[in-house]
Amino acid sequence: MFRELISIFKGDNPLGRMGDNFAKMLGLTQAQTIRAGKIFFSKPPSPEERTAIYKSDVKVNKLERKIRKQVIAHLSVAGNSADVPYSLLLMSLVKDVERIGDYTKNLAEVLDVSGTVLPDDETTAELREIRNGVESTIEAIAEVFANSDQDGAVELIRQGRDTSHRCDALLNRIAKSDHDAATTVALTLGTRFYKRIGAHLLNILSGVVMPLHKLDYYDEKVLQEPRR
Repeated sequence: MFRELISIFKGDNPLGRMGDNFAKMLGLTQAQTIRAGKIFFSKPPSPEERTAIYKSDVKVNKLERKIRKQVIAHLSVAGNSADVPYSLLLMSLVKDVERIGDYTKNLAEVLDVSGTVLPDDETTAELREIRNGVESTIEAIAEVFANSDQDGAVELIRQGRDTSHRCDALLNRIAKSDHDAATTVALTLGTRFYKRIGAHLLNILSGVVMPLHKLDYYDEKVLQEPRR
């Protein structure tokens, strides 16, 4: 079904216009994720940087509402009932993209809350690697979607699940560390927000390899099957 959806997205029709808006949402959240990461690992954002994050998030939210409105309008037209499965898939995907936008905004606010900069130690180094993995995934997603690349999606899902496990292990390490309270808060929030961003990326990728009723889940048998 996903290959058919991508084909429809590329057409000059209402679903195609929805696809264009979805691509815009992905692009905005990709830029937000990278911008928020730079802020989190350096210093509290300047007023200009904070405004840029917030304005981008507003655009993402408006695009989500616009796509919802487009879906409702499209399905209200007689004869479009065959597009219900594609519309349901799209509604699920845009919600995950919107949530990524929220978590990037939260990530950019961490240093404001903790009032500290991150230490130059092994814990921060591990979190930087997690950041790199998340940013690499969100950069790769657009190409995976454009090409309906199931093999690429499966590999990204495997990497994303590994990143999630690394986040869990890092949280345990932070809990047992001797960092001061402010640093512990910053590291914990950063790790948690990156895990949540990664989780929503996995949900989006599930739309490439899983049937509609199994969105957000990963059937090991499906992931191990040869791609067609």
